[in-house]
Amino acid sequence: MSPWMYPIIYVRGYAMTEDERDETTADPFCGFNVGSTVYRATVDKNAPARKFVFESPVVRLSSDFGYRHVYQNGLDIVDPDWQPPPDEQGKDTAGIPAQSVIIYRYYETGSSLLGNGKARDVGTYAQGLNDLILRIRTLVGQHEGAGFDPDAFRCYLVAHSMGGLVVRAFLQNPKFGVEAARRCVDKVFTYATPHNGIDLGGVNVPSWLSVNEMNTFNRDEMAKYLAMETIAERKGRVDFIPESAFPLDRFFCMVGTNRGDYEVGYGLSRTFAGHGSDGLVRVENASVWGVKGKTVKVTQPAATAYTYRSHSGYFGIVNSEEAYQNLVRFLFGDIRVDIWFDVDSVTLPDALLDKAKDVEALYQFEILASPRGKRWYLTRRTSEEDSCACRTHEQLTSTGPAADRSIYMSTVFLANRSRVNQARPGLSYAMTFGVKVPDYQIKKTFWADGHFEGRYLFQDTLLINIVPPQQPTDDWLVEYAWQSKHSGPPTDRVPLSTLKKDKLELLIPVEATQRPGIAGKIRLIASEWNPGD
Repeated sequence: MSPWMYPIIYVRGYAMTEDERDETTADPFCGFNVGSTVYRATVDKNAPARKFVFESPVVRLSSDFGYRHVYQNGLDIVDPDWQPPPDEQGKDTAGIPAQSVIIYRYYETGSSLLGNGKARDVGTYAQGLNDLILRIRTLVGQHEGAGFDPDAFRCYLVAHSMGGLVVRAFLQNPKFGVEAARRCVDKVFTYATPHNGIDLGGVNVPSWLSVNEMNTFNRDEMAKYLAMETIAERKGRVDFIPESAFPLDRFFCMVGTNRGDYEVGYGLSRTFAGHGSDGLVRVENASVWGVKGKTVKVTQPAATAYTYRSHSGYFGIVNSEEAYQNLVRFLFGDIRVDIWFDVDSVTLPDALLDKAKDVEALYQFEILASPRGKRWYLTRRTSEEDSCACRTHEQLTSTGPAADRSIYMSTVFLANRSRVNQARPGLSYAMTFGVKVPDYQIKKTFWADGHFEGRYLFQDTLLINIVPPQQPTDDWLVEYAWQSKHSGPPTDRVPLSTLKKDKLELLIPVEATQRPGIAGKIRLIASEWNPGD
């Protein structure tokens, strides 16, 4: 197989009713072929949408990377009469090429069109995913021929919404498959998956709500099919992936933040999901964290990015340029950059210095990262869209257990598409970082004096350029500069000589130039991605 160009298996999301399962069954790509021509540039739903043509993930994977589907003569690879498609020259072939997109059509048996109209449970779908992976391995082996090593076979799992829970059940619960199939999974990418269940009206979906399998999203039920019942002290959360189940650094969570454009149920879903959601899944429930041992010792977050997209629909997350770019950079990119902000200190307004012990405030941390010359963001977290990271004044000033001054912001993957362009060989992006405090309270009372709504303690744009080696003996090089200090290209340079051997940590100071203010360091953890390609 070509390095990193492994089969992509798409696992679609939840279809609640029999009619929805019929609609899913009647679609050969289960929505992965749906494109879009519109996007929201602002949160104002009454403002006209902007035009932006995104052809669809299936079309773009074909045109950009040479992937192809596996349907042939009206049959799927799981059908007993299926025959391999001919190659590009029309010659008969065996099996399927590694660069194939396969749709896991698990809802067929639950439709009235090709099944008995009754949905199954997540465990059944997870077992079916296990079987499909082994089937794909066999077919790719037939295509590769005598040199194929089944132990070296790998595939990518890409899932939307509940599909991500099917993937996690397969990976985390030994009852739903075999280790040989789990070893085949190289990376997992989820769009808007409720990794910590679905909350409506601030309440988790109840376990007794079994109609249409809605209790699939109840955390106690999830703990059963995710094999998390024996993890002590999980504190009611199920958004953990044990290190023994799957490498956390091979997992990516794409989180939607646009609730306003989710129209399912005539808008009732977004009403109950509330602010800080994509209309169905809350932002805080759409990512996963690593955990060690039988007790919850959280290690680090999975790679996560945020986009102003709804759970589905015209403005949906799957049919978006932003999510597609994160997908392909995660699968095929060259550099991974985890972005953290470490707070050193916060300063209060002069008038509050003598009341510091009584101050209550919520600090909001924002980030927008976009590649050079693009109209979209790799990640977009803002307070206006209810997707910013938050810390209380106590968390940032306490020296005790409440202290939480290291804040994970996002992860971006960069792809060096310009290796042939020696004039502009770098992987460049702009990262706008901001911190603000909506208000201060003194003993639960709003402090109005000197308060200006929306005022930033800090806001600036960091220009970053990561330059790959131009010669075998060269080092990677990172160039960076704050836009407020340099009007031209980045000027500060650091060689990434250790990048191939280990991660490199780059600290960029954020200075408190005003009162109130904040000081700290943006911490970029860079590592080579897909080494050896």
